[in-house]
Amino acid sequence: MPFEFLLTEIPEVILIKPKIFKDERGFFMETYKKAEFEQAGIHVDFVQDNQSRSMKGVLRGLHYQLPPSAQAKLVRCLSGRIFDAAVDIRKDSDTFGQWVSAELSAEAGEMLFIPEGFAHGFLTLSDTADVLYKVSAEYSALHERGIIWDDPEIGIEWPDLDVILSDRDKEHPGLEDGEVF
Repeated sequence: MPFEFLLTEIPEVILIKPKIFKDERGFFMETYKKAEFEQAGIHVDFVQDNQSRSMKGVLRGLHYQLPPSAQAKLVRCLSGRIFDAAVDIRKDSDTFGQWVSAELSAEAGEMLFIPEGFAHGFLTLSDTADVLYKVSAEYSALHERGIIWDDPEIGIEWPDLDVILSDRDKEHPGLEDGEVF
C-alpha cells in the first residue's frame, strides 16, 4: 500500500503519509489513489484543485463553506513547511470546537484529509510555501464563511510568528457567532 493513514485526536481528520521512492534521480510518490483512500474510509469525489503560495508568517483561514457547497479537503505542501489546523464546527459533534494540527512539508510529503464540517487554516513556517489542496465542492462565494484564527474559545496553539492576515480573514467572527454546521 502506498499510503499510511493515521487517525488524529479527531478521528475524521486523517494524516496521510505516502510512500516516497527516492534514488539518485530524485523521488516518486503517489499523492492520491481513489481505491486506497476509499479502503481507508475516505469516500470523497474531489472536483477542484487549489494552489497558493505564501510568505513566512502568512496565515490563511480559518475557512469553510456551508452546505450544499461544503468542502472536504486534502491538503499537501508542495514546497516549504506549514502548520495546518482543522476545527470541528459540527454543532452536534462530541468534538465541536476542538482542533487538530499537523506540520506539513514538501520534504515529508504528508497530507491532511479534512472532512466537511471543519474550518481549515494554515500558517507558513518557511520563507515561502506552496500549498495544493483538493476540494470536494467547487468554490461558492454564497456559501463561503470563516472563523477568526485566534478565537480563544477554540485556542489553537499556533507557532509563535508575526502573523500576516488578509483583510477578509481579520474580520471573521468567533466560533460562538459564526454560522456553523
